Amino acid sequence: MNLPKKPLSAGVLTVALAVTLAACGGGSGSSNSTSANGSYDKNATVNVGSLYEPQNLDNTAGGGQGVTEALNGNVYEGLFRLTDDGKVDKLLADDYKVSGDGLTYTFTLRDGVKFHSGKALTSKDVKYSLEKVIAKDSQSARKSNLEVIKDVATPDAKTVKVTLSKKSISFVYNLSYVWIINSDAKNLKTTEDGTGPYKLNKWTRGSALSLDRFAGYWGSAAKNKQVAFHYYKDATALNNALLTNAVDVVTSEQSPDALDQFKSNQNYKVNDGDSTTKLLLAFNDKAKPFTDVKVRQAVSAAIDDKKLLESVWGGYGKEIGSMVPPTDPWYEDLTDVNAYDVTKAKKLLKEAGYAKGFSFTLDTPNYDPHPTAATFIKSQLAKVGITVKINTITPDEWYTKVYKNHDFSATLQEHVNDRDLVWYGNPDFYWGYDNKQVTKWVEQAEAASSTQAQTDLLKKVNRKTAEDAASDWLYLYPQIVVANTKLSGYPLNGLNSQFFAYDIKKSS
Repeated sequence: MNLPKKPLSAGVLTVALAVTLAACGGGSGSSNSTSANGSYDKNATVNVGSLYEPQNLDNTAGGGQGVTEALNGNVYEGLFRLTDDGKVDKLLADDYKVSGDGLTYTFTLRDGVKFHSGKALTSKDVKYSLEKVIAKDSQSARKSNLEVIKDVATPDAKTVKVTLSKKSISFVYNLSYVWIINSDAKNLKTTEDGTGPYKLNKWTRGSALSLDRFAGYWGSAAKNKQVAFHYYKDATALNNALLTNAVDVVTSEQSPDALDQFKSNQNYKVNDGDSTTKLLLAFNDKAKPFTDVKVRQAVSAAIDDKKLLESVWGGYGKEIGSMVPPTDPWYEDLTDVNAYDVTKAKKLLKEAGYAKGFSFTLDTPNYDPHPTAATFIKSQLAKVGITVKINTITPDEWYTKVYKNHDFSATLQEHVNDRDLVWYGNPDFYWGYDNKQVTKWVEQAEAASSTQAQTDLLKKVNRKTAEDAASDWLYLYPQIVVANTKLSGYPLNGLNSQFFAYDIKKSS
């Protein structure tokens, strides 16, 4: 899944954005710096530094953020592509039509597309890929979004006809997350067979994953010959790799204290892009005392989010008062709702019957910045009489204990996707928020006939969940990409963890 930033992540329901035909290439959010003479090495190897190694290579089998970063758009493609600046382009779909009732989508596939194995793309592969996402054992972030699919028919090799059980304004958008895979492919956790501009060369677990330019690619060839993702355990090691030229670019800088050494060095460029990653203190809204809205409001008011953000990110990142970042259509600044106010927090606790406070366990992922944030939260809540026991767990433990079994009181986690507010409309989601009106608004928004109607409804959801302190949204991450000045064309925003490498140019 693509929900938390490290191990997995939640899916989204979103507006069907305008779809335009575009050749494979970076969005407008890409770096556009060039070498002095405009030349670059077409046979270069681009070395990418990352903290996010894939769990496996199958995004329907819990591959995590790392598999999205390395393979999405690079090795695998969808019928549609979500660009780095949030638009949806047709990709393997050459055209499509929607029936008047909004329940039937007919897609015509692009000509001349081949998988890395040499097999030609057909409608059978699309059917296989869609059904793989919604299969019983699928761990895809899009599974619940795409369970609206009632039937997939293949009238001929170039045509796919999808019938929905109910109207879904987000259907095309959600298809941009579905990888089209060779229906004959095997062992997808360790191998691949996609249609993208790169094919897998080698994956050395715990070290690196390399991709080679695919000579049989249907679109514009990648601007570099090879991309190698190098994986590091911590930000310090990653930064040292960049300084020693072991890597050319860091996909997401996690150590703001280290940025000065790059800012003051003419060989590097520090880029501050737009992020959709939210750090959440997620309550189990079905477990006492967090069943009480006043308790959740009190905890939120007792934590100084601005101070936390400053301590973790320095001058980077933004405070956020809800699940909705400024790049979402239904954004509204709600930072004043349940804002930091210790006096108010104590008053709310007293009204809820916890004048002397209470104790709870905070399940905390073991990778940065969660341990730091957990320690900060513990000290903040102690000031209002709340005792926090920090339970540090691995990403795999988090997935089983928190996400699957809902066996927790509160947890810290990152949610990387844009437009994922709608998960508060699902009472079965891991945090258990259950408001019948919110659920109804979310359902009505997905069945809306226009994006404006959808936006209006989701603005109501945004405000209501904020007022209910359904979670405490601590801050919005910055998206800091640091690169050697020899590089250009790299993505700046990293929307939903993807990192398109095919437009990256490396000068000699």
